[in-house]
Amino acid sequence: MAPMSDQPPTDQALSSVDAVLAQMPEGMGALNEKMGIEITEISPDRIVATMPVEGNTQPYGLLHGGASVVLAESLGSVGSAIAAAPDRIAVGVDISATHHRSATSGTVTAVATPAHVGRSMATWEVVISDERGKRVCTARITCALVPAR
Repeated sequence: MAPMSDQPPTDQALSSVDAVLAQMPEGMGALNEKMGIEITEISPDRIVATMPVEGNTQPYGLLHGGASVVLAESLGSVGSAIAAAPDRIAVGVDISATHHRSATSGTVTAVATPAHVGRSMATWEVVISDERGKRVCTARITCALVPAR
């Protein structure tokens, strides 16, 4: 896994984020907006995003496991879409997540890196960490790369 950077994303990285999102018919989509997910870095080898814990909790005040899965799926899907472009689209076929520890406040950061990118499938590992750098969740998402219609 590549180390997380303490530096803010560069203007070039942000313009890449904007360029990729501009090509998506619905941007990041309504669910991601409601959850406060913000992509801060995009490249073929690494996707980084943040999400607030507040507003994404379960009844005990802990980060909801489903929120972590949404965050992971969003990043893996964006990475797969980059790999699929321009003549294919990414369609999710599998996702799994292991929840290691709770988060009760602040922001979590997800870093997605490709485990495999081929002609017809892409698999991404997504590590979600809290503000202390402690791993909260590890997820794996696989997308089929199918011909665009």
